[in-house]
Formats: sequence, structure tokens, C-alpha cells
Amino acid sequence: MKILSYKLGDDIGYGVVNDAEDAFIPVDGEFKARCRSIREVLEQDALADLKSWISGQPARIGLDEISFLPPLYDAEKVICIGVNYPKRHPVEGDIPPPENISMFGKFEGSVVGHLEPLIYPPSPACETFDYEGELVLVIGKEGRFIEKENAFDHIAAYTIMNDGSVRGWQKHSVPAGKNFFAASASGPWIVTADEIDDPFRMTLSTRLNGERVQHTTVGQMIFNIPTLVNYVSNFLHLKPGDIISTGSPEGSGGSRIPQRFLKVGDELEIEWSGIGILKNRVHAA
Repeated sequence: MKILSYKLGDDIGYGVVNDAEDAFIPVDGEFKARCRSIREVLEQDALADLKSWISGQPARIGLDEISFLPPLYDAEKVICIGVNYPKRHPVEGDIPPPENISMFGKFEGSVVGHLEPLIYPPSPACETFDYEGELVLVIGKEGRFIEKENAFDHIAAYTIMNDGSVRGWQKHSVPAGKNFFAASASGPWIVTADEIDDPFRMTLSTRLNGERVQHTTVGQMIFNIPTLVNYVSNFLHLKPGDIISTGSPEGSGGSRIPQRFLKVGDELEIEWSGIGILKNRVHAA
């Protein structure tokens, strides 16, 4: 299933996408009273119930009628992994591969949905406004000290992240550079794990104004998916609806020579095979 979160007028909801109709089935009635968001569906281990509930129902709302929200807009934890692909570091330059996993978090207001504007930071921060296409793991089963061989038992779905960064402020601290208002995006939906045949073969293509600037596979990660889940779960209690963004490869603006940062009017498309395309345009504040 592809499940999105949306806003339509004053209504905030979620629904299951019907690709054939470019529309979705909104969740309502008793099921929405039971599970008010995708996070609550995961908390109640209700993905199978949701699949049964939508069976035979028509897609009633077009994808062009809504404002997309980040699928897990109410996640308790938005966890991001840094320096997880071989590349030139966008801040430090040429450095050796990390010995340990680097991690930071996203705060409320820093992440927008599919097709929503990325807000160009005020000067001089805008001079180093960057993009990074990333695969996101959606946690569906809580756990601590999760063994690597059991990691995929705790992953319910996948989605996409643009880890928007202001590299100049990242020199102050990683959280400062990674949490400018509306600088990042996630979506357009989650895709349940049963739809992905081989997560290690998923492929990324990031396009800036139509030009491909990033291309990789999950198999190129320095720390693979089971290693990330194991590591994070050693010090955090992972809960359903938490998300882990797994890092970005070569090709972001800061890692290019010469560097190429975002400008007002730029359009980003981040595509992961099996999931879809997250698209956003940079707008002036």
C-alpha cells in the first residue's frame, strides 16, 4: 500500500493511493476514529486491518485536490544519519570514511510535504542552502537493542526525505544547519515493506531542474540498514511511527566541485525506485 497524509480545507487526514486513478481513498468513519493518523495505524499494528477496510472502496479524492503533509508529520522521533555514503563531505571536504555512525534529529517545522515550498533562508544563510536525497525507514514495531538479523521485522514501510541543509550554519552545529524552517521535505507517501522485493537494490535519482545530480543504490551505504537499526535502538527506544533517514550520496551541492547551492525557483525531484518521486520548489520567504 501507498499511504499519504494530507490537508484538505480544515481537514487533516490520511488515505490509501490508487495509482490507476491518480487519486486516493480517504480513511474516515470508525476506522479514522480508531486510528487518527498513519502513526496510530502503526502503533496499533493495523496495516492489515486498513488493507481490509479499503477493499472495494472507490478512490474519491484526486491527488491534485490536496496539500500533502509529511506522511509521519506526527512522528515522535525524526532521526537522520550523516555521512553514510562514500563522498566528499559538504562541509569538511575530503575526509576518511567515518568509524562510527553520525546522527542528528529534525525539529518541528523543518520538514514539509510533497509539492510544498522549500523556504529560501534569509541572507547570508541562503548562500549555502543545500539538498540531499535520502531513503527513510518507517518503524512499525517498537524495540530496544534490536539485533541486525531482526532489523527488517521492525521496518513497516519506506518513504523519501530531502535533508535540506544550510552548510554555513552546519559549521556552527549539525542541528543548527539541519533545522531551518521548511528547508527539508518528506513524502509523497509511505510504501509498505511488503511492496519492496529487495531493499538493498533500491535506486536513488535526484534531479535539480531536470538534471540528474545524485544516483546510487542502498547497497552503497557505509552502514547498512540492519546496522543503523541496531545502532539507534541501542540508545533510543524505537517506537511505531519513528523514522530514520539513512543518509545521502555524492552529488549534493556542497559536495560538488565547484559547489552548487539552491536558488529561488529551483525544482528538486528525489526518486527512489519502488516508492515514487518527492518534488518541491524553492520559494522566497
